[in-house]
Amino acid sequence: MKLEVGVLPEGAPNSLAGRIAGMREKIAGAARKHGRDPSSIRLVGVTKEQPRELVLNAIEAGLGDIGENYLQEARPKYADLMACKHFLGHVQTNKARAIVEVFDVVQSIDRLEAGRAIGRASRTLGKRMRALVQINISPSERFGLDPAAAPAFAALLREEEGLDIDGVMAIGPNTSDRGVIRRAFEQAARTFERVGGAILSIGMSDDYEEAIACGSTMVRIGTAIFGVRGYHSE
Repeated sequence: MKLEVGVLPEGAPNSLAGRIAGMREKIAGAARKHGRDPSSIRLVGVTKEQPRELVLNAIEAGLGDIGENYLQEARPKYADLMACKHFLGHVQTNKARAIVEVFDVVQSIDRLEAGRAIGRASRTLGKRMRALVQINISPSERFGLDPAAAPAFAALLREEEGLDIDGVMAIGPNTSDRGVIRRAFEQAARTFERVGGAILSIGMSDDYEEAIACGSTMVRIGTAIFGVRGYHSE
């Protein structure tokens, strides 16, 4: 059965495997340009509004990390998939247990009550979760912690909840001004140095090159792999 994807970026390879390989090549090229080891940057395929079969095909093509914004979409889609599953959306405390059940990494802890809910669910289920502190570096972004507050926030969650806070996630500014994007990612990188951990999750389809220049260790790519889809809210 042929699976259709959304509208693809101009010049993108026709096959899913080709787009994943092409994206890895672009990431590697950007890393070498800035004197970095390409193997230090992980690719997360954002599967929002993509069918399960397409996600399975992507995993078979070598995509080892996948991410979703919406729990109710991920639950049936991600069941029994052999990949590292990242929750990218806003954490609703009443859904913390289900998030821990479905995902391996929560990238979007930006409130104490959210961190505590994930911590409680992790202990109850006996499942150690990795988590990232989401910081706000964009005036158009609704969610995320003030970068200045992130180090103390991360320390509190580590000490009081036993959460494995493994770094920082941020969404870049919605602008075509590359200088503005670069400065925002530089702020995220400085915050990451103070928070600690192994993951600086910055960079998406339109700004991954700036993110890699600023030290990103994880880029979250949807459109460049799967094409454009409509968006919805939960």
